[in-house]
Amino acid sequence: MIWTPHATVATIVENDGKFLLVEERSNNADVINQPAGHVEKGESIIDAAIRETLEETGWLVSPEYLVGIYTYTAPYNDITYYRFCFAASTVKFLEDSPIDSDIQGQCWLTIDEINQKQAMHRGPLVALCIKDYLDGKQFPLSLIYEHPEGK
Repeated sequence: MIWTPHATVATIVENDGKFLLVEERSNNADVINQPAGHVEKGESIIDAAIRETLEETGWLVSPEYLVGIYTYTAPYNDITYYRFCFAASTVKFLEDSPIDSDIQGQCWLTIDEINQKQAMHRGPLVALCIKDYLDGKQFPLSLIYEHPEGK
């Protein structure tokens, strides 16, 4: 069997002490997560973070820095995920932007509300990424080098 890790992105967006999260269904449970998803073929990691945030929330964002790179193997499917987590600022809300069908909604929650809903977190990286963000972990976007495809 060939081991195939999955490259994913997540975006932390904070406005006025509240964090943008999405509400979705995963493994027959209602969960919350940062706007997140898979990097698509031919797409840069930063572009994937912008696209996933827009597709899941309607918010166009501008990534400012990398919070961290995380590895997680999900116990329910044994897939290893590499998560590139970004901190981003909002550019604007696009009211008519279509939202992914698996997203039930979005919410802005304080850190206390997020902690109170820990049983609803999609996985352990939700809380860890926010903790690292609040602890001030910041790495420049230039840390990521992506070789041009086909060259």
